[in-house]
Amino acid sequence: MNARRLAALSMGGLALIAVAGVLLRPALPIDETRYLSVAWEMAQSGQYVLPHKNGALYSDKPPLLFWLIQLVWAVVGPSGVAARLVAPAFGVAMLWLTGVLGRRLWPGEDTGRAAMAVLAGALGFQVYAGLTMFDTLLGTATLLGLLAIRRAAAGNRAGPWALVGAALAFGILAKGPVILFHLGPALASAPLWVPGCSGWRSLLRGAAVALGSALVLVALWVVPAIVLGGPEYRHLILWKQSTGRMVSSFAHARPWWFLIAGLPLMLFPWLWMPGMWKGLARLRWSDRGIRLCVIWAGAGLALFSVISGKQLHYLLPEMPAAALLVARAAGLADLTGWRGARVAALVVIGAAAALALAPLGLLGNGAQAALSPLAGPLAASLALALAAVAALALAAIPAGLALGMSVMLCASVVIGTTRIGRENDAGRIARLLAPHQRQGLAVAGGRYEAQFNFAGRLPGPLDDLSPADAPSWLAAHPGGALAARCKDVPLGPPAHQLRFYGEDWCVWTPQP
Repeated sequence: MNARRLAALSMGGLALIAVAGVLLRPALPIDETRYLSVAWEMAQSGQYVLPHKNGALYSDKPPLLFWLIQLVWAVVGPSGVAARLVAPAFGVAMLWLTGVLGRRLWPGEDTGRAAMAVLAGALGFQVYAGLTMFDTLLGTATLLGLLAIRRAAAGNRAGPWALVGAALAFGILAKGPVILFHLGPALASAPLWVPGCSGWRSLLRGAAVALGSALVLVALWVVPAIVLGGPEYRHLILWKQSTGRMVSSFAHARPWWFLIAGLPLMLFPWLWMPGMWKGLARLRWSDRGIRLCVIWAGAGLALFSVISGKQLHYLLPEMPAAALLVARAAGLADLTGWRGARVAALVVIGAAAALALAPLGLLGNGAQAALSPLAGPLAASLALALAAVAALALAAIPAGLALGMSVMLCASVVIGTTRIGRENDAGRIARLLAPHQRQGLAVAGGRYEAQFNFAGRLPGPLDDLSPADAPSWLAAHPGGALAARCKDVPLGPPAHQLRFYGEDWCVWTPQP
């Protein structure tokens, strides 16, 4: 297949799969529902400097994603679909920038376009690029920063280094100082991969200009935020959210090997092509582009492996480096037809068989219940099997693209057509609460993550109660509604009981 056509197919395919995912499945708890609610509360209050979650200051993430959602809502209104397409749009931007970087590293070759297909076909990229999260914004900032570093390190002018600073500021406003993990190693090693790099002394001066520019830009938000938010907010955004996750994580603490163990899933189907490993072994350190990709991907994996808090999607900004390496390796190995995609295709066929058997009850009652009704899973199973067979007739990169995209599309179909989607839809509970908002709304039990605020378009925060306070709250709000996990608040028969996010939830509303 023509490289230009393959690149266009990759961008169009990723965009279509992201849109299909948003239309087929609900906003997933707890991350997507929380971020949409923070954006909703920003729109309701008009407070754009300090994000809030259910009425309390929200310091976990910077505001850029929420600002972008506000811009979209200013045009189309408070649409959940439109808001959920903001982050995927930056996933498409990451694809395009990966192609641009590939052309800069290997002029006159098709590595960049091939890497676009590799990235678009990687299962981990498709999953996380389709969610309302911050990592595609951070990945876009990383790619822009690398392009700016390559230009700036080859010269000795302040202007290009200011562009590096702008990319750093973009990353900080997207997800915080973690952008330094993604760009710092590449910046420090610029003499190894930038042709004509002007030397260490010039590099240090340029890095100072970049950092200073970034601080000035970020200060436009941080200074008003810490003034309005006070000492507690200042401590949270300048200290706890960075060092707390690195040293002794208050969230997502994992063993050091967690990310390494997740790479076969993140980079499926590429790491499941045995011939690809032969191509990777033939890559040479003398290639400056290979040096950058190894430093970029290796340093990111190492840094996030040693910190306390880690999630697989933290590596999303490193996935373009892996895609560029795979694209180069594919040109150095015989990966056509059965030889190229056989293992990955067999894995997909196995998944198709399991998907067909589960709703028939042959893999246990739990799987049968989750995957009912039958139509969606059976149709997805047939589509997966056909895609796997078709991939065997293609060259490695088109085959991998077809396999990865078929898996993601079928997963969205399964979620959207079965109980999995219904039982993760916060709107079901939110719609029970919404009619009673004037009389009072509350949740009780564990820490409330604003799952229902946007889903119910609720105009104000819910009272967040301890289980002991729930009976007295209901007595004081006879027309109000209270939601809680049934096991947390034994208040007697609820008006409604339903399954949500893997647990039984009860909703107490006034009896008719």
